[in-house]
Amino acid sequence: MEQKIIDILSKIHLDGIYNKYRQVIIYLFFGAVSTVVNIAAFWLCNYVFGINYQISNVISWVLAVLCAYITNKLWVFESRGKSKKENIGEAALFYFFRIVSLGIEMGIMYLMIDCWELNVMLSKIVANVISIAANFVFSKLIIFRKTSD
Repeated sequence: MEQKIIDILSKIHLDGIYNKYRQVIIYLFFGAVSTVVNIAAFWLCNYVFGINYQISNVISWVLAVLCAYITNKLWVFESRGKSKKENIGEAALFYFFRIVSLGIEMGIMYLMIDCWELNVMLSKIVANVISIAANFVFSKLIIFRKTSD
């Protein structure tokens, strides 16, 4: 898949930019995929099935985190070839920091919806964008950081 992206970018002379910012570009791409999963699941739960926004947010978060873990591990940070113990530790850190970002997201949504009475979907989108930025920092600097041998 990555080779197809490089081929398309090279045709429009953007392959140099892609190579320089590869990790960020791939993170943003898969972040967008996870965001679509998150928002679509939230919309289905909240608007279609009438589930409370907080419960809908947790359900959509679980699905988005599963998507994010797989894509971040395999394609964004290319974390492969580790021992079983290292993989378990990495997964535990990933889920721990996603729980931290869920708390951030829930807090932002509470403020925007319950305190400021703003639109639920607008609040969800704003909270999700902030959560994505925090997740990149957690992943890059802590969870998938490259250790020197």
